[in-house]
Amino acid sequence: MKSPRRTTFFLLAVLGPAAFAPACGPRGGAGRLPYRDPQRPIERRVRDLISRMTVEEKFWQLFMIPGDLSDGKGRYKNGIFGLQISPPSAASGGAGRISDDTPEIAARRAAETINGIQKFFVEETRLGIPIIPFDEALHGLVRPGATSFPQSIALAATWDPELVARAAAAAAVETRSRGIRQVLSPVVNLASDVRWGRVEETYGEDPLLASRLGAAFVRAFESRGVIATPKHFVANVGDGGRDSYPVSASERRLREVEYRPFQACLFDGGARSIMTAYNSLDGVPCTSNPRLLRETLKQAWGFKGFVISDAGAVGGLLDLHHTVRSREESARSAIEGGLDVIFQTDYEHHVPLLAAFTSGLISPAAIDEAVGRVLKAKFELGLFENPYVDPAEAARLNGAASHREAALDAARASLVLLKNEGSALPLKKTIRSLAVIGPDAVEARQGGYGGPGNRKVSILDGLKALVGDTTRVSFAPGCGRSDEPLVAVPAGALTDGQGRPGLRGEYFPNPDFDGAPALVRTDPRIDFRWTLFSPDPAVPADWYSVRWTGRLMAPAAGVKRLGIEGDDGFRLYADGKLVIDDWPKRSYGTRAAGFVLPPGRSCDIRLEFHETTGNARLKLVWDAGSIDGVAGIRDAVSLARRSEAAVLVAGIEEGEFRDRADLRLPGRQEELIRAVAATGTPVVVVLVGGGAVTMESWLDDVPAVLEAWYPGEAGGTAAAEALFGEFSPGGKLPVAFPRSAGQLPLAYDHEPTGRGDDYADLSGRPLFPFGHGLSYASFVYEDLRIDPPRIAPDGRAVVSCRVRNAGGIPADEIVQLYLHDAEASVVRPVMELQGFRRIRLRPGEFRDVAFELGPGELSLLDAELRTVVEPGEFRIMVGSSSRDIRLRGVLTVGR
Repeated sequence: MKSPRRTTFFLLAVLGPAAFAPACGPRGGAGRLPYRDPQRPIERRVRDLISRMTVEEKFWQLFMIPGDLSDGKGRYKNGIFGLQISPPSAASGGAGRISDDTPEIAARRAAETINGIQKFFVEETRLGIPIIPFDEALHGLVRPGATSFPQSIALAATWDPELVARAAAAAAVETRSRGIRQVLSPVVNLASDVRWGRVEETYGEDPLLASRLGAAFVRAFESRGVIATPKHFVANVGDGGRDSYPVSASERRLREVEYRPFQACLFDGGARSIMTAYNSLDGVPCTSNPRLLRETLKQAWGFKGFVISDAGAVGGLLDLHHTVRSREESARSAIEGGLDVIFQTDYEHHVPLLAAFTSGLISPAAIDEAVGRVLKAKFELGLFENPYVDPAEAARLNGAASHREAALDAARASLVLLKNEGSALPLKKTIRSLAVIGPDAVEARQGGYGGPGNRKVSILDGLKALVGDTTRVSFAPGCGRSDEPLVAVPAGALTDGQGRPGLRGEYFPNPDFDGAPALVRTDPRIDFRWTLFSPDPAVPADWYSVRWTGRLMAPAAGVKRLGIEGDDGFRLYADGKLVIDDWPKRSYGTRAAGFVLPPGRSCDIRLEFHETTGNARLKLVWDAGSIDGVAGIRDAVSLARRSEAAVLVAGIEEGEFRDRADLRLPGRQEELIRAVAATGTPVVVVLVGGGAVTMESWLDDVPAVLEAWYPGEAGGTAAAEALFGEFSPGGKLPVAFPRSAGQLPLAYDHEPTGRGDDYADLSGRPLFPFGHGLSYASFVYEDLRIDPPRIAPDGRAVVSCRVRNAGGIPADEIVQLYLHDAEASVVRPVMELQGFRRIRLRPGEFRDVAFELGPGELSLLDAELRTVVEPGEFRIMVGSSSRDIRLRGVLTVGR
């Protein structure tokens, strides 16, 4: 047995004397440890604290996950960077679920929970390093009780940085009050292809618009003590509008376009964190890309904050990109490549990652650099001195009346009037009956990464509240956003032969069912999407077969059709009879067969599937519980015939990892629009969603279309007010709406083509261009002035014009300045947005609007990628959209 003296000597030799330093000295006086002294420079405090840390403690400062202390405090004895904490509530009965609490109670509970967790890390861990509680706040904090603002793309449609800053400031106040000190927002990737499912999270397709709005959002959070995290660095959408698809981009493209919103967020907004993208850039994953993270971000740009991965992206180096041989090596590749913080989705993920640190696989210098960046942020936030918040203050601030008013104002400003033929809008308040059609009229969807909101107002609610008893408002759901003739068989209809719900699955590590299965389990339902990983670690992701057996019970309605949706390579048997045979591997689709199973009857079922390349999807489907779209359309048509006007609210389905190949309205909604319009009742279509919609099959049948986006918790009020003329819509499109998905990608600021823009069967022009948006008023642009008309390369000129409201209603106009370099040494875009301003004018009122142009707006990257302003002519274009140019002139740059 070793003596205590020898044991102490051994531990000193291994861990160093810092391991035995006390965590906390006295609050004041000479006994205080240097890192705990707020009077010392932060750099000195960081160095002192790092000198006292073990390698394991350093790792935990570079690891972030969703979680809390419910699984025991022992696992967090060495601290952690931060946690995404879902506080429980008495009403919901569990963490993360939508609560029936009032905003005040929900916020108070959240603050108390975070205080309790923070207290453990500050007072019970060896070094007392506080955590950074983090969360999502793309358009309001994603938690019960927080105000829900319009989705980011809707905020972009306002073209108003001050309004975005006001909404972000309210969200930041609510976030900070709960003790959350970092948000994984905003998304400043450019919506370069509107098939991308995350267009809703962006500020649109233009780098200037995204830069101004992104910086406004970031500044609002950072100035209130909450770290903002612009994402995803960089270029998160690839070919086909696919999320996180591999990207190949020239250095010119990156510097002129993709980098710009991130630079604005970091240097104009002051963001202290940035999140990497899942995708690879020119063959190197962004999560471990030294060119991107070290050479560009940290060295060339001088970024002093910390870089975090997207959730699970470090593990993705092995599972998806295949650039490393082990999870340990994925940690080394990421940290030495310039990543600072590893964001994973489960505590257990730390095991191989920690091993990479403690085994010496990662450079100690790279570890200390990353830890230093994290600790610097924690000291800057004041977490060591003030780690707790006041729950009463959280209760007072969350859902405050002023915040709801900001949400309503943002919703009003975001609405875009796409079409208004024959002044169909605004609706007359004298109408006696109004049909409101479509589930989006009542659902009040908030959009991706949105909280539940407080006292949500649907469009139907907003209309009823506005017209009161003067107009009869009636609702019909119509056909909805889906029309599924076949739906997934629920777990309750399946048994595995042992009385358990589901089917018995035998998983083989080969595609031929050879040998014994590597895994046997009961799967509650057959509805799988094995697109990222294998069904289980026991079988390869791209070389396996599965046999499911059990019994299928018909519901009360019985079954008439049974089928499989997914990647082919499947066979389905019922009572021993082969019902569907699609065994050769080719593609994806749905195969169904007539199969009568009376109510209450059951049958044996066997499903076989094999996969040889990976990325598989499979779903067992039947016709029981499917949606009857025909009946819904019939009822909506009947209601429209009995009404003086109809508001038809149509929506789309999208989101993260939900990209769209088809931009038409999903389900039978287009058929619904045409059928309702055929009644002769005037129909206004209101669109709900975060992306573009094609409208060729129905646009000519309706006189008016209003884009509402996801307008936030008060959005129904705003939409109703706009429809009845309480104000004029003034938003503009931050993305172009194409005529057909076949035109994509479709950018207004493309470079000149070598031939032409058109197709043999379609124009190259969009349906609605970037910057488009109508008004109930009309605006006259006049008196373009360029002063002076000729400047030196380092000079500046002011472009101004007069804009007058020639209509009869107060209204907003967004004046847009575009520029084209007509004499450049390299190819330049046909036009680029270089300025915009939202103004409000009373009838007959005019205003002079001015924009300054200087080297920042006139420069380009020459053939050697040097930033220069070249002599020559610059075409100046001012108008109401990228296609509606009202004034034009020339600015000359001389030597």
